[in-house]
Amino acid sequence: MSAPDPMGAPIPPVPPACATLLIADDDAVTRSGLRVLLAAQPGITVVGEAADGLEAVEGARLLRPDVVLMDVRMPRCNGIEATRRILAEVPDPPKVMVITTFENDGHVTAALSAGASGFALKRLPVPRIAQAVRTVAAGDEILFPADLRRMVTARPLESAKALPDAGLTLREEAVLRLMATGRSNPDIAHALTVSPETVKTHVGNILTKLSAQNRTHAVVIAYESGLVVPGLPG
Repeated sequence: MSAPDPMGAPIPPVPPACATLLIADDDAVTRSGLRVLLAAQPGITVVGEAADGLEAVEGARLLRPDVVLMDVRMPRCNGIEATRRILAEVPDPPKVMVITTFENDGHVTAALSAGASGFALKRLPVPRIAQAVRTVAAGDEILFPADLRRMVTARPLESAKALPDAGLTLREEAVLRLMATGRSNPDIAHALTVSPETVKTHVGNILTKLSAQNRTHAVVIAYESGLVVPGLPG
């Protein structure tokens, strides 16, 4: 029950921070269904749809969403290329979250290396997809770290040489290892006994040194470079 304010009127509960969303999928039924279901979730406002990658790029430019929910297999311009173009061409670009039917789809891994902030499976319950959208919009933790680890290590890509040449400090490497476990900045700060502001600075340095678009891309590089090894503690 909401607590009353000093004048006696009830104070409504604070809703989740609202994330605006553009849905890109070439299947009209899937796209429409996602729009209806996600728009009904707290903290999600759907601002538009796109039927292919070119429409996704243009929609990101015109509608200025916080997140683009991006299918990877689309005509004219697939989700990988659309992700690259959004991040390169759209001022203050939105976050991109890949949505896919196949858990080990190599296109998803490629999209993550292109700068997508995370991914979700279409078969997930709608509230979990909505939570993933809100997490990507907030941007301070990794989505589904165990699934990401399995996906990336099964399909090594071209960034394996990026980390050895980056010149990360020992503390930055420690932060990156903790990022790979999916921990948020406050969790990392607690683990390393430093302030969240210090962690934020380290994360920024890591992204700059690795030329990574976001935390997920940095973790992809960490796995491909061997800094983080599956099955071993970070």
